[in-house]
Amino acid sequence: MQQQHPVILFDGICNFCNGAVNFIIKLDKKKIFQFAALQSSSGQKLLQEYQLSAANFDSFVFIDNHEVYQKSKAAFKVISYLPWYIKWTKVFGLLPVSLTDAVYTFIAQNRYKWFGKKAQCMLPAPDIVNRFL
Repeated sequence: MQQQHPVILFDGICNFCNGAVNFIIKLDKKKIFQFAALQSSSGQKLLQEYQLSAANFDSFVFIDNHEVYQKSKAAFKVISYLPWYIKWTKVFGLLPVSLTDAVYTFIAQNRYKWFGKKAQCMLPAPDIVNRFL
């Protein structure tokens, strides 16, 4: 699959994940990112292409220049593209990856309990549909 933009693969039924995607879209004025639900055919193709689990959705995946990032590394990489007033959060990237990944995993394991989930993947609004693979 040919990539022209960095791609964020996310759990399409997770309310927290959908909120994070909507937040990123709002901040991404330059329209740098493209998106795909992990459950979608495009998401599944990318997972297969990069030899990642096509059934385990406990992390979002960030693909940039054919490099794959997951968990907290993916989050910090995404933040590096966002506006200056969000970049301060990269200070947490100075912490050991084992710690930031542990926090990420704790949130990921509880996201459905805390934020709920949808019966099906979100449908993007007409004004952003072209940003979804």
